[in-house]
Amino acid sequence: MIIRSVEQTDFESWLPLWDGYNKFYERTGKSALDEQVTTTTWARFFDLDEPIFAMVAEENGQLVGLVHYLFHRSTSRLELTCYLQDLFTLPTERGKGVGRALIEGVSERAQAEGIKRVYWQTHETNAPGRLLYDSLAENQGFIVYVLDRD
Repeated sequence: MIIRSVEQTDFESWLPLWDGYNKFYERTGKSALDEQVTTTTWARFFDLDEPIFAMVAEENGQLVGLVHYLFHRSTSRLELTCYLQDLFTLPTERGKGVGRALIEGVSERAQAEGIKRVYWQTHETNAPGRLLYDSLAENQGFIVYVLDRD
């Protein structure tokens, strides 16, 4: 498995993962994201003025997972903070280390930028995800996960 930055040519393979993520969080029907949100989000990954990034997990030439993250300022830290916003793996790939590898990929990118904290949140009903998250980071009671690096 390869964890890498998303490329412009990945759109057709990224889109079903993005749609799967949105379906998982029940962003369908009236709650569905407008197509413009998807196309704008995609464009932001390649805009050097945007602090939002995407990586994918690739196995045997197929994208099997995605992660989106952003760097931002915080009122409680001097350095930037990294918010891991979206994480999704194909249902057939869950439990195989894809999610862990994507989180570690984000953590490594953040650390390379001098960022010590990566955090994320999940829905309280995401029991399988929470098992993974609890093994990687500290649950601070807000269903927000923090991973500090020294």
